[in-house]
Amino acid sequence: MIPHLPLETSPGIHVRPARAEDLGALLAIETACFSSDRISRRSFRRFLESPGASCLVAELPGGELAGYALLLFRTGTALARLYSFAVLEGLRGRGIAAQLLASAERDAYARDRIVLRLEVREDNAPARALYSRAGYRQHGRVSDYYADGMAALRMEKVLHDAAAPVSRVPFFAQTTDFTCGPSALMMALGHFGVEREPGERLELRLWREATTIYLASGHGGCGPFGLAVAAARRGLRAEVRLSPPGHLFLSSVRDADKRRVMEVTQDDYREEANRLGIVSMEEQLAPRDLAAVVRGGGLAIVLISEYRMLGRRGPHWILVEGEDARHLFIHDPWLGYEGYETAQDAAPLPIPDAEFERMARWGKPPVRAQIILNAPDHRKD
Repeated sequence: MIPHLPLETSPGIHVRPARAEDLGALLAIETACFSSDRISRRSFRRFLESPGASCLVAELPGGELAGYALLLFRTGTALARLYSFAVLEGLRGRGIAAQLLASAERDAYARDRIVLRLEVREDNAPARALYSRAGYRQHGRVSDYYADGMAALRMEKVLHDAAAPVSRVPFFAQTTDFTCGPSALMMALGHFGVEREPGERLELRLWREATTIYLASGHGGCGPFGLAVAAARRGLRAEVRLSPPGHLFLSSVRDADKRRVMEVTQDDYREEANRLGIVSMEEQLAPRDLAAVVRGGGLAIVLISEYRMLGRRGPHWILVEGEDARHLFIHDPWLGYEGYETAQDAAPLPIPDAEFERMARWGKPPVRAQIILNAPDHRKD
């Protein structure tokens, strides 16, 4: 089934990808359309050069630009974000905005994105009407979002034939470079109702409980047994799947004392996990098996390589919290793209099964780790 993408066109208007020579015209449109929250010349140039962004422009017959649509793509996901959208005031009412929006949707769909999301000023009635006519639905509101204090409405449209599931799991962004695992666990604890006051203090408390002491350098990372122990101490049922089953995060540690401390710490977590009755095994669950866990009411914290989504080569924990026929939906604690991303870009992210299978490993030889979490035994809902 092909999704409904409007194909209306405005006579004489040509929509095409922006080029480097369009930079001056893009800045002129930005200045004319927005009095605050403007994209800078440097940022526009970065977007034009980035494989994670797409800028489309509406060109008039004489070559002048009437407007633009700027899309951001999370690498390895099925999510696109309409980051900025503008049409010059004197050219509005001619169908240019509708044509530009339809072109942005087709661009996102061609990249196998199933959801296009955006934020719009609450007081921008014409823009809200445009998005509503095009099939976007409101799914959130953020007060005091813009520089002048105006609230933003969050809207989204499903571009493929399957609707994205609505997440029931709270999202918390990590506040440090090294607390992705604790942030993922904090989301699970909030979902299962065992922690009533999530926040930075709990995030760092969980990190202290689950850290392996050292990573390659700087602050320590969290291993699967440490995270599982922290979850079990709060009543969750936890299961660890680790392959290979040995010590983690040692390949880049050259200092013998650091290696010894990490090994002793990880062994201690394993012994504590055994005392708490945490089941551990080497076999990893495939994407469809993880989807079954979610359908059954569980969640999964999974180790991935940052490279496929963020372009970095470190280990990273994410939370699997939803599914559909072809995707797993994740909450990624990290907000990247140099400060341009918001929670809308990171939760829930649709990841195609094949892409998830590629990213759910880290290092050489590859390490794979999953922590399966379920509600305490006394909870049956």
